[in-house]
This record gives sequence, structure tokens and C-alpha cells, in this order.
Amino acid sequence: MPDETLTQQDAEHLRLLSIFHYVMAGLLALFACFPIFHLVLGSLIVLGPGLSGHGPESIPVALIGGFFMVFAAVVMLGGWLFSACVVLAGRALVQRRRYVFCLVVAGIEAALCVPFGTALGICTIVVLLRPTVKQAFGA
Repeated sequence: MPDETLTQQDAEHLRLLSIFHYVMAGLLALFACFPIFHLVLGSLIVLGPGLSGHGPESIPVALIGGFFMVFAAVVMLGGWLFSACVVLAGRALVQRRRYVFCLVVAGIEAALCVPFGTALGICTIVVLLRPTVKQAFGA
């Protein structure tokens, strides 16, 4: 069994990192909701009665509203998708599975989620690169 080589300290670090990943995922999901303002504004521009008018400038106004809606939707879905990946990585850390996936998510966190994600990502990478942890993951 590969878990026999894992020290008590390594197991505790993986457990704590998992908890911090869940917290980070919650924050990411919350911050991904912020573009809802743009989504509502874009839909008001596109769908609002009398706002776009019927003159020659009506098409560009509708395009701008559509851009607001598409931009907000893409940002929100991307944030929620990454939040789900962080939850999966936190779960995989406790289960000691998907070693490469955990490393990739930690690297993306370190690059994109300044400052807390940077600290969490770097700590996760440092722990995952330990030989005993690698062996526990079967990597």
C-alpha cells in the first residue's frame, strides 16, 4: 500500500490544503458572480422596450448589449468551471489521486488568483513535489 510511506505531517498538510482548496473554490464561485451586473445591463439594453429605438443607431446599441451579455456569461461560466476544478483538486488531495491534475490546478491558482491563490498554489506544489507524497499518489 503506497500510503504507508506517507508521514503524519504530509497527511496533515494534504488535509489542510484540501480544506483551503474548498475555501478558495467558494471565493472563486462568489467572485465569478460579479459580472451579473453586466449581464443584467446587457439584457436591459437588448430586450428593454424603447431603449434601442428604431433609428440607424439601434443596431450598434443592440450589439453592445449583446457583447455585454456574452462577455458576462463567458466570465461567469469560466469562473464557475475553474471553481469546480478547484473543488475536484481539493477532493483529489485527500483521496491522493489525480496527481497531475492537482499540480495543474495549483499552477493555475498560483498564476491567476493573486494573492491567496498564489500562496495556496505554491504551497500545494511544494507539498506535492515531496517524494513521500509523490509515492502516496502513486506518481
